[in-house]
Amino acid sequence: QVQLVESGGGLVQDGGSLRLSCAASGRTFSSNTMGWFRMAPGKERDFVASITRSGGSTTYANAVKGRFTIFRDNAKNTVYLQMNRLKPEDTAVYYCAAVGSFGAFDYWGQGTQVTVSS
Repeated sequence: QVQLVESGGGLVQDGGSLRLSCAASGRTFSSNTMGWFRMAPGKERDFVASITRSGGSTTYANAVKGRFTIFRDNAKNTVYLQMNRLKPEDTAVYYCAAVGSFGAFDYWGQGTQVTVSS
């Protein structure tokens, strides 16, 4: 089992920046590929970014490529999402997730709200 707790959300103006954190506990954090997803009001949850367990490979959704950066610190059992040049359409609840034994994102945090005002 992996427990995930997100933090760092808030209200920011168009063009601003935020850094989200996801603290993990439970089974060995460094064994998991980690990801960030988001759910905007009235929409389904969408993939944002992921990072392999070593941090050597990252993947981004086209909507955030070049603006968001995912990185991790395995010594601190934490994965981060640095969000720059935020836009109102980035407004959503952001969720941290960890891949389980069968390759799917099986573990989820409770989410943190990000609101970008225009």
